[in-house]
Amino acid sequence: MKGIKKSLTEEYLYLDFSHQKEGCIFPLHTSITLFLLSYCDCKIFKVCLVLTGESTGISLLKSVLSEDVEIQIISRQELPPIVQSCCLPAVVERPDNFCRAGLAVVLRHIIQKSYEADPSKKEILELLGFKKTCLKACAEVSQWTRLCELTIPLAIENFLKESSDQPPAIPAEILELEKKLSEPVRVHNDDKLRRQKLKQQKAAGVRPSLSKEETKSKVHRQETSEEVDSSSASLELRVAFSKLTVHEEPAPANREPAHVRKAKASDLPPLDHVFVEGLYFTLADIVLLPCIHHFLVIICKKLSEKLVEFPLLAAWYQRIQEVPRVKTTASQCGIQFLNLPELQTTSNEQQPSLDEVPCVEEQNDPSFIGGPRPTMTKLMEKGIEVMFSPHPCPTWTLDWDTLPAAVSPKEGKMSSDRALRKQQQLNNLVYVVTNQAKPGDRIVDFCSGGGHVGIVLAHMLPSCQVTLIENKELSLIRAKKRSDELGLSNIWFIQANMEYFTGTFNIGVALHACGVATDMVIEQCIKTRASFVTCPCCYGFIQNTSKFNFPKSEQFKKTLSYKEHMILCRFADQTAVQLPPQRRLIGKQCMFLVDLDRARAAEERGYSIQVMSMEPESCSPKNNMIVGVPI
Repeated sequence: MKGIKKSLTEEYLYLDFSHQKEGCIFPLHTSITLFLLSYCDCKIFKVCLVLTGESTGISLLKSVLSEDVEIQIISRQELPPIVQSCCLPAVVERPDNFCRAGLAVVLRHIIQKSYEADPSKKEILELLGFKKTCLKACAEVSQWTRLCELTIPLAIENFLKESSDQPPAIPAEILELEKKLSEPVRVHNDDKLRRQKLKQQKAAGVRPSLSKEETKSKVHRQETSEEVDSSSASLELRVAFSKLTVHEEPAPANREPAHVRKAKASDLPPLDHVFVEGLYFTLADIVLLPCIHHFLVIICKKLSEKLVEFPLLAAWYQRIQEVPRVKTTASQCGIQFLNLPELQTTSNEQQPSLDEVPCVEEQNDPSFIGGPRPTMTKLMEKGIEVMFSPHPCPTWTLDWDTLPAAVSPKEGKMSSDRALRKQQQLNNLVYVVTNQAKPGDRIVDFCSGGGHVGIVLAHMLPSCQVTLIENKELSLIRAKKRSDELGLSNIWFIQANMEYFTGTFNIGVALHACGVATDMVIEQCIKTRASFVTCPCCYGFIQNTSKFNFPKSEQFKKTLSYKEHMILCRFADQTAVQLPPQRRLIGKQCMFLVDLDRARAAEERGYSIQVMSMEPESCSPKNNMIVGVPI
């Protein structure tokens, strides 16, 4: 067929299957993936449903599976070894050494492969959103990815389980989504669209949105809210649906009226949500559709009085049905859309967005004294000082000249100076790992990037299995190309967020894992009782997350507040070579103290830890190395 490309690599898509109930396949990640396959009309994957020990309802599967998708049913024992180390869904390229795991990564890959197979399907690629970043950020650093990929599917699964016994409680995640739909939309051409909306409102005789100073009159907003809503919807809908049809949106007049051109940004009306990420239909809408549909089914059956609490979610649910192919896809996947009544949107006092809510650490702390020196003095008074462990072999180096060219970081397309520094960094990590590793050990290179660490280790330790884990696809593809040139047979490549890797291993390595990624690596290693060698980076990005609170160790918690610890983190990034020597020295001391907190926290969990400097220290401004061995 014209314009259709044949995929050169055979790919297998593995999906969990636990049970099927009322037209829904569990877990919901599987329902979502099958919905996207059907929406993209994608037939290039061999799809395998993987049964859990308690799988039920297999005979009813045909009623909720698209007829176009050929599916094989297998047991977990039949999974390729690389997939057995990952959470599903997962996609594997034969010969089974390159795996993509986790919902967001797999869905983005399905979209890319569907477009590559038929480049005429530009609307499929549009699902990835502006700059192709929809759900690209990992769930640990992006609240939005976490909500779509993890918390809402899991919350709806629990909601559906509870509903079989008693009226369930509304999940907090659904309330959060309803709130998010009420927040103003931010898009890259925000100003231009908001001025068009102001012009439209003026033409319709609607008072424009009020500035912050004028928003005190709640009564006035309630009186005009219905008028504004009916007027404003047309612009957002016109812009949103122009992307979903072949018709281009008509070009606006060359010059806007003076009152529109001169309006302050703070006086421009906000843009309303059409779809969950804003104005445009994206992958996030597809992820949420099966979840919200099954939520609304239970609401209408058992808690119909609660429906009025979700006017924006209900409006989104009705609107998404107008997107081309959505109704057809839903029918193929066993989803029978509900006809919901039109609900009145209430105009409550606007809540501050998550970005505007002051965190506890940002509120006034009368005992806080700013800057790194008071904080460092406070630690010294408790006997916590900067004292690095000695390097075990500061002059050791690989004989880079005798190694194959593809082993060298010079193959990673970097300058000769940078390649030399990278070689020096690798000398440090490789020395520690090769002295710890035993034949048959499994070594994981977390946040592997282009594979500089993992490829050297796989070459130097042929009796060990080395796994590279990286979220960025292009980096991992470059690493695989270098590995193929070397003919390495003891290496795996996994594109996933590291929390989707569930395999056991003996040694974890991470060179310059950014911010809390270093803490995630250490946590993965501690859970498996594996040794670890990490070189942290980007201390300024460290912050409390859903998994980690800082300081981490009991010793530091008793001495420093969160705000004081963040001061250390911010100054720990002040180590660039162009900075004055005294400032760099303070930065290096702050780096050590941040890493000492990490070390103390690991010691509290049964590890022997050393914090040392890589040699030579000039190999990187971020030259700390944390080495941990389980006791």
